[in-house]
Amino acid sequence: MRRFLINGEVSSDDADDFQHLLTLAYRDKARPLCLCNDEGVPMYVAKIGDQLVIKRMPLTGADHDAACPSYEPPYELSGLGPLMGGAIKLDPAAGTAALKLDFSLSKRRSSGAGAVGSETADSVKNDSKKLSLRGLLHFLWHESGLTEWTAHFAGKRHWWQVYHHLQEAARTMSVWQQSLAERLFVPEPFRAEEKAAIEQRRAQALSPLFHASTGPKTLMLLVGEVKEFSSARNGQLVIIKHMPGFRLYLEEPAWRRLQRRFDTELTLWGSNETSHLIAIATIAGSPSGVVTINEIALMTVTEQWLPIENAYEERLLDRLTRMREKMVKGLRFELLRTQPLANVILPEHRPLARALYIVPQGADERFEAALREMIDARPDMSAWIWRTGEAEMPPLTV
Repeated sequence: MRRFLINGEVSSDDADDFQHLLTLAYRDKARPLCLCNDEGVPMYVAKIGDQLVIKRMPLTGADHDAACPSYEPPYELSGLGPLMGGAIKLDPAAGTAALKLDFSLSKRRSSGAGAVGSETADSVKNDSKKLSLRGLLHFLWHESGLTEWTAHFAGKRHWWQVYHHLQEAARTMSVWQQSLAERLFVPEPFRAEEKAAIEQRRAQALSPLFHASTGPKTLMLLVGEVKEFSSARNGQLVIIKHMPGFRLYLEEPAWRRLQRRFDTELTLWGSNETSHLIAIATIAGSPSGVVTINEIALMTVTEQWLPIENAYEERLLDRLTRMREKMVKGLRFELLRTQPLANVILPEHRPLARALYIVPQGADERFEAALREMIDARPDMSAWIWRTGEAEMPPLTV
């Protein structure tokens, strides 16, 4: 049972009139206070499908009590910490996060299509001032709560939930003083009986791609699950699930770069039939009506939609999702792969919350030194370390 202060009235989430109070708060745009601590933490009411729920505001997870379901582990243990105040700035009054991007949402009409992320390794810059395309995908996933897992979620997380939570997260973000939700398209779950209506809504949502006939082209962001890549004349077609009959065109040079840069993600996806491959892309409309990919990045997620960056994380998450403890998957954002992060955090572990670190084979002295510094900085958390080049996975129950 959780207690909230809603429009001056204290209520619990199991009270008979709780949904009525949420309805009034949603109508009035009132912010409930989570009463997990003495000060109370501001939250907001969101509509997920046809259900009203209370969600934490961007980047406020650390303000909640450690026992509260809305609590988030320390940001400095993942790649999110270095971005705070630079690439990501919280506006407490508006309850939104203003983002700085290192890619454009417009392009000159004479330029070619088909970049693969930024022209840096793995489309990631070690730069805390701006978000790369993949960094934005990580932030959307993080703020959607899709990095968290409890036994309660088993069998209940599908594209329907992913779609609604991504959309809601985008409404709490702004880019260039515009809501990110206005520039982001996430395909809604496809239902054959509603095919015509879904296609009409999709055409309307993507119509800005085809509006202007002069000046820079408007680009939009698309986040979706890749169904397959299909050969086309002079390129590839990227086919997204829940968008039957719709194709995204990627030029051949960009396709070759994509295969090189995201070889790990593609291999992880191809080696496990239960995994999902998530694409984030900036897309443009052509005079012929074809939608082309201007820039693209990939992320592999497990059957439970938890992000993974290698087979070791995949094995670790497979173990953890069978346990009852809450877990939070760490994300790299703009951190280089040569830098450590807490791959997973178990916030409810006792007697201390636990950070789980995976040390890759061939990690150098700088990696080890940074890892020791990270662990020493959090004496309130215990550390679990798996040195993949030296031993099998250590026990998780110790």
